[in-house]
Amino acid sequence: MLTSTFVLLKGIGPGTERRLWQDGIEDWASFLNCATVPSISAARKSWYDEALATAQSRLAAGQADFFGTCLKSREHWRLFETFRHRALYLDIETTGMSAREGQVTVVGLYRNGRMSSLVRGENLTEDRLQEELERTDLLVTFFGSGFDIPFLQTAFPRLNLKKPHFDLCFAARRLGLQGGLKSIERELQIERDQTLDGLDGWDAVRLWRQWRGGDDAALDLLLRYNAADTKNLEPLAELLYEQMVARHGPPSVGAGRRPMRATPTVRP
Repeated sequence: MLTSTFVLLKGIGPGTERRLWQDGIEDWASFLNCATVPSISAARKSWYDEALATAQSRLAAGQADFFGTCLKSREHWRLFETFRHRALYLDIETTGMSAREGQVTVVGLYRNGRMSSLVRGENLTEDRLQEELERTDLLVTFFGSGFDIPFLQTAFPRLNLKKPHFDLCFAARRLGLQGGLKSIERELQIERDQTLDGLDGWDAVRLWRQWRGGDDAALDLLLRYNAADTKNLEPLAELLYEQMVARHGPPSVGAGRRPMRATPTVRP
């Protein structure tokens, strides 16, 4: 999908991008191979050719940040397939207050099939988070741009969180899916351990307080709850990306994409 993206060019919006696709110009290579393009002047075509050649070289070098800068945040979903091998699925728990008054209690990190749980007072440090971010090309969250990322930035001011970011909440809204993470999981048949059914963010606050009060079992349940939230971002990202391509990508790229309702996926 990324190499079919033209909205990274100044002056080209979704309407012009779609017209290019309809004219058979479905990727950067076909644009560059055309001597002329309808409705684009020769001077502008030359300018776009140079910009696309730069994009090709940046893609070959794996420079995700370049595309994160030249694409609007709502279009960062287009980076998922290309950079998913260096994607970091992230979800946090807090003490339930605002970012300035509260604290981050748990940070769940999931990448390439490996789950890491960082706990306040144990292994949750700014340096450890920065190490994880340095290995990341694409952040994947659910409403992270409105909650997780600002909260982390307040709690750890030195963190470099300026990464391309696929926020699944806003992709889901564009596809007509409403509600929070759990309700969307149920609608798409993404399942989790039944022992976690009914738990929500306020339960995470309660469990943290119970653990701090001496209940060791509460921390185990909190970490399993956070791990489910974090791991389930991956199958949700896959489903939403497929549907975004089908609805907002060129016909040849979107053809054959699987329907929204998925086979149940269980994250242990």
